[in-house]
Amino acid sequence: MLSDIEIAQQAKLRPITEIAAQLGILPEELEPYGKYKAKVSLSVRERVKNNPRGKLIFTTAITPTPAGEGKTCTAIGLTQALGALGKKAAVCLREPSLGPVFGIKGGAAGGGYAQVVPMEDINLHFTGDFAAVAAAHNLLAALVDNHIYRGNRLNIDVTKPGWGRVLDVNDRQLRHIVVGLGGKENGIPRESGFEITAASEIMAVLCLAKDFADLKKRLGSLIVGYDRDGRPVLAREFKAEEAMAILLKDAIKPNLVQTLEGQPAFLHGGPFANIAHGNNSIIATDLALHLADYVVTEGGFAADLGAEKFFDIVCSLSDLKPDVAVLVASVRALKMHGGLSLAELATENLRALEAGLANLGAHLDNLAKFGLPVVVCINRFPTDTQAELDYVLAYCAERQVRAAISECVAKGGPGGRELAETVLEVLATAENRFRPLYHPAESVKEKIHRLATQIYGAADVHYSVQAEAQIAELIRNGFGSLPICMAKTQFSLSDDPRLLGAPKGWKLTVREVKVAAGAGFIICYTGKIQTMPGLPAQPAVERMSIDEQGRITGLS
Repeated sequence: MLSDIEIAQQAKLRPITEIAAQLGILPEELEPYGKYKAKVSLSVRERVKNNPRGKLIFTTAITPTPAGEGKTCTAIGLTQALGALGKKAAVCLREPSLGPVFGIKGGAAGGGYAQVVPMEDINLHFTGDFAAVAAAHNLLAALVDNHIYRGNRLNIDVTKPGWGRVLDVNDRQLRHIVVGLGGKENGIPRESGFEITAASEIMAVLCLAKDFADLKKRLGSLIVGYDRDGRPVLAREFKAEEAMAILLKDAIKPNLVQTLEGQPAFLHGGPFANIAHGNNSIIATDLALHLADYVVTEGGFAADLGAEKFFDIVCSLSDLKPDVAVLVASVRALKMHGGLSLAELATENLRALEAGLANLGAHLDNLAKFGLPVVVCINRFPTDTQAELDYVLAYCAERQVRAAISECVAKGGPGGRELAETVLEVLATAENRFRPLYHPAESVKEKIHRLATQIYGAADVHYSVQAEAQIAELIRNGFGSLPICMAKTQFSLSDDPRLLGAPKGWKLTVREVKVAAGAGFIICYTGKIQTMPGLPAQPAVERMSIDEQGRITGLS
């Protein structure tokens, strides 16, 4: 099989105007970035607001492993399969970050014959949305530090963590730094740090804003620090929201591209699900639902992260409501959860598979708590045996959950036909009783406890002294009714990446709590999670090259 980039480079793309026309988007409502990608004007939303809404298919997965699950590929392949069945379908995904592209994970445009294209453009800069978010974030940082330098009229406490800076590159050296060195003319010395752009609260604001007015309101509500009396200092006190909105005036518009088989694809926003809320923009998803009969979207990482955050954060801040969840698994990943190493996965092992099914079962239990009908997608790999596939299918049948085998990576839309037909049948017959896990009015600790015990499987929650003080402070400042955004490792249901399967009897440790008032949620940092990743021993950079004609190789 060809590499992902070779498949993408051989694809015959259709002009973006043709892709838009499938959805009824007019040429004058497009802002093309070349031939094959475009921004969609926000004016379309007003024109189609009375259109009936399509069905929202939410794609999620079991806990990720190096063996591979294929969640994004499934979302794209399912959309292609629905298109092959004659359905008017679109997919809504997040934009890739340069951090993972040049780090270890690679790009986020799918893989094999289930991709969105132009693949290189999407993975590298795209339409500049990440750069716009970084510029707006760093402009606010400059305004705050300038205010402190000019006398600090707002009495900002410079001994407390404040509004740092962001960069769309994995660089551990910048996590904790000191700024303002070199004398008075260079500013006031204080501790600071960088986060990756995907972790910027402005990225969350961009994805959660309902329109341009809401974007500006949220930007003005960003907390940039606290004064010496503990009062939150907001961005609007620097008159910063209008300038930041100017920088984001194009970024707020959804990006339109296409799948390898010509279905419309909206890629917009890029928050990570382990350190942010991990879903694409409300604007893009809402627009797609008014233009297509079936909209497939995905949340980052597993169901305990991206899916939970979509259900409890995104849906609580919008009128979006999923109609069905597709839970993606693979035999390889399940065997790894059952204790096998990466080198052992090519050999049939039903005992390890049985042990690993505990992880699938935990995610099925979790999704049931939200009242959603579920379809399990088993992504088939060449090393899977029929006995192993049958074992997973039998487990799902015993759980009374519909399941289907998908080969969309190897075969594109035709390989996802069984999955698409199963999803359509469940949509037509299953009852949807969707509900969030908790009510925002519950106390902060009640909401955290629900997540820890009912979703992650923890026995209890431990709070650091710092977290206890921060929770008390945010309650005093009136933020206690906000939903919870847990910053947690993606590699385990627990806060310890070494614990695979479905661990029990452990305690969730909350070490730090932060209010993201602009985004509208409370971030709880657990374990050793970092908001600025580092590069691996062998970064993906080492495999990449470009020739004199501009042809790129090694990008994945």
